[in-house]
Amino acid sequence: MIGALIMGALVGWIAGKLMGVEGGLLRNIIIGVVGSFVGSGLFSLLGFYAYGLLAQILTGVVGACVFIWVGRRLLH
Repeated sequence: MIGALIMGALVGWIAGKLMGVEGGLLRNIIIGVVGSFVGSGLFSLLGFYAYGLLAQILTGVVGACVFIWVGRRLLH
């Protein structure tokens, strides 16, 4: 549980930097956790699965960027 929150915070922070989103720790955790689910789903549809820490971080960052992009399209 703690590991998932730390991973979510890291993934959310990286995606926020890439997408130009400012936010605090809670926002980074939410973006990172949701983004990890989105990325896992997208990559599994393509037949790719993340094994290992670096692959999970990459999958989460891609999913978080997609999540941010979709959120911007829906809210703006």
